Amino acid sequence: MIFFPNAKINLGLDIIEKRPDGFHNIETLFVPCPECCDILEVLYAEKFSMHLYGSALDGDPMDNLCAKAYHLMAKIYDLPPVAIHLYKKIPVGAGLGGGSSDAAATLILLNRMFSLDLNDDVLAGHAASLGSDCPFFIYNLPMYATGRGEVLSPVDISLDDYRIELVTPDIFISTKEAYAEVTPRKPVVSILDIIKRPVEEWRGLLKNDFEESLFLKYPGLAAEKEALYAKGAVYASMSGSGSALYGLFKK
Repeated sequence: MIFFPNAKINLGLDIIEKRPDGFHNIETLFVPCPECCDILEVLYAEKFSMHLYGSALDGDPMDNLCAKAYHLMAKIYDLPPVAIHLYKKIPVGAGLGGGSSDAAATLILLNRMFSLDLNDDVLAGHAASLGSDCPFFIYNLPMYATGRGEVLSPVDISLDDYRIELVTPDIFISTKEAYAEVTPRKPVVSILDIIKRPVEEWRGLLKNDFEESLFLKYPGLAAEKEALYAKGAVYASMSGSGSALYGLFKK
């Protein structure tokens, strides 16, 4: 079975507070970005194997989230071995959720291959143990995310009238690095209130809290954002903890 795990972008990202467990409570709006996808194939096999292609990934393939997703499901549902082939096109360390999307897609494919008949809520529960934004990719619909990003509420919003253009600088930003310089704070106006306005009014209102510190550290990111506006973007922002940026262009 073949699947095309897509990236996501964040419409706004407010870092509310640091939690006792070391994570942060956030508020953000996840939106699928079908313009950027990986390619995932899961095959029946005599023994488990994990194969990576495309963009270079550091580390042991067996530590990949797809492998972890398989081992989680195999343990719970006593699954036979599979061979996983993952072609990476979504940049790593870019705030586009590629690894989380791949993991969620693995859960979805295993559910289909072995006729487990698990609904999305059950799959999202499994996904939450793999990563904070993994559950979003099970539903793959616009979702308002709170908590660590795993508490999801559907949002009625459409970007069908807009083209998403991604800019992916050759800068890897780890989640740890991104959070190191931020100062948590409650926003004056919530993301849910801002997105009720026309997209043309989002500029200056809908913010990503990571931009303030990361733009100082990597001035090129700020320049890329301004370049998107110069090209005619109605709204531009960094996605997640960066380094990818995106612009919304009227079709």
